[in-house]
Amino acid sequence: MPIATVNPATGETLETFQPLTPAEIERRLAAADAAYADHRLTDFAERARLLNRAADLLEEDVPFVARTMTTEMGKPVKAARAEAAKCVKAMRWYAEHAEALLADEHPAPADVADSGASRAVVRYRPIGAVLAVMPWNFPLWQVVRFAAPALMAGNVGLLKHASNVPQTALYLEDLFLRAGFPHGCFQTLLVGSGAVEGILRDGRVAAATLTGSEPAGQSVASVSGHEIKKTVLELGGSDPYLVLPSADIERAATVAVTARVQNNGQSCIAAKRFIVHADVYDAFRDRFVAGMRELTVGDPMNEDTDVGPLSSEQGRTDLEELVDDALNHGATALCGGQRPKEQERGWYYSPTVLADVTPQMRIHLEEAFGPVATLYRVANLNEAVELANTTPFGLSSNVWTRDDDEMARCARDIQAGGVFFNGMTASHPGLPFGGVKRSGYGRELSGHGIREFCNMTTVWYGP
Repeated sequence: MPIATVNPATGETLETFQPLTPAEIERRLAAADAAYADHRLTDFAERARLLNRAADLLEEDVPFVARTMTTEMGKPVKAARAEAAKCVKAMRWYAEHAEALLADEHPAPADVADSGASRAVVRYRPIGAVLAVMPWNFPLWQVVRFAAPALMAGNVGLLKHASNVPQTALYLEDLFLRAGFPHGCFQTLLVGSGAVEGILRDGRVAAATLTGSEPAGQSVASVSGHEIKKTVLELGGSDPYLVLPSADIERAATVAVTARVQNNGQSCIAAKRFIVHADVYDAFRDRFVAGMRELTVGDPMNEDTDVGPLSSEQGRTDLEELVDDALNHGATALCGGQRPKEQERGWYYSPTVLADVTPQMRIHLEEAFGPVATLYRVANLNEAVELANTTPFGLSSNVWTRDDDEMARCARDIQAGGVFFNGMTASHPGLPFGGVKRSGYGRELSGHGIREFCNMTTVWYGP
């Protein structure tokens, strides 16, 4: 795949970029190694000063960077502005909280004495250069939620971004340089996927984090395992959205529309499988389908647009194949199910709701990465939970109920990294984020995320 900005609203190639040569990669690895030697010794106050400065600059740049993201991957520009604003918030959150999150821990005095020590402490230390292999769907947020904690911990970052968002990737490197981070602290590597293995095997790279597809995660995990390097993986998701009889159906249906089509439906944590109790199925279905039909599909630069194009022609083809397979095996399209006729250019797909989905259909188990929802009717909570778990993924989940016992059951038994009650799954700097099963391992954000790439050192002092 070439490194290029291709406008998904028109299919037009706007700019292409040459990948780094081996010599250029070597220079950047050397710069990262040299920067880490100094950055790891800076104090939290200095790191916070620099990160807050980056947040200030990004806040000033929101209109520009939002239009860049929209041009490169097609999200509605109003959503792109919200993404940039979220990044500003995360930077400031880590600038404020990192020192406390990485404060020394003091074991219980009895345990210290029992170990034969006069005192002992657990200290969090940085580990070095971390390679971040990042996706196109949230081209700013996915990177910042890695970069902010990594830099505050004293690590340095190497970004291998998706090849269709090179301008966003280069903007990020420039942002941290303008903020005052020394050269080498955060660098963008414009390389193809074939160069990742060599970079990851380099001894100056300490660890890797990847958000992306399952095959990409398998590849990075395999190489990292061979090199005995730490990884954090956030892969695909097919999140269930349970609606039970005590739910506020009007609110559940309204949020369901947003939860399915956020980012043009191209989000790992988007609700994708809507599992509804028979007692409220008809009421929810009617409201949900009506909401999906009312969405405005069009130019993502238009402020009134709700759903823009998919990021690539291949992405739309993959989605069409999933929908067509379901329809050919007996599914019913309650709305959508095809390209919008009014969009002659670009990679658009109509918001779609599929009912009568069965296990024989690919979409029952595969992730639909676009504005396509599957709708299921269940007889009781047991059936709902069983269906929620009938997927290889386990990123997050949504449950709508006012019943405390149902909440307790779902929090205990749904196999996912998150269970969100009466609201839409979202990531927040103060809450850990990640999945189980084939959605990956490890956590981003919060104290758990910043500690993933730290050396937890036990410091023991003899009597």
